[in-house]
Amino acid sequence: MKKMSKKGFTLVEIMIVVAIIGLLAAIAIPSFMKARTTSQQKACINNLRQIEAGKEQWALAEKKAQGDLADETEVNKYMKTSPSCPASGTYDYLTIGTDATCTITDPLLHKLN
Repeated sequence: MKKMSKKGFTLVEIMIVVAIIGLLAAIAIPSFMKARTTSQQKACINNLRQIEAGKEQWALAEKKAQGDLADETEVNKYMKTSPSCPASGTYDYLTIGTDATCTITDPLLHKLN
């Protein structure tokens, strides 16, 4: 008699592996999204701090007073790079003595404290 060897995986085994991978992905993806959002928030706040430092240096060099409008182009010369929000927001430099802001939809997340 000839003996048949069984090679490979059954359909049930493959379905179980796919289900486990799907379950792990369902658990991991929200964590990755939260980590990404937190990272963008922290990067944006750091950019706002750099903008404030650049504004202060520019104001001292140009002898600007509190309340004078900050010139974005001139302030950016006092920073290594022109900052951009990682969450696709834009920055408003406002006036000397007023914190710069980000136009992201949830301003509580992208706000300099």
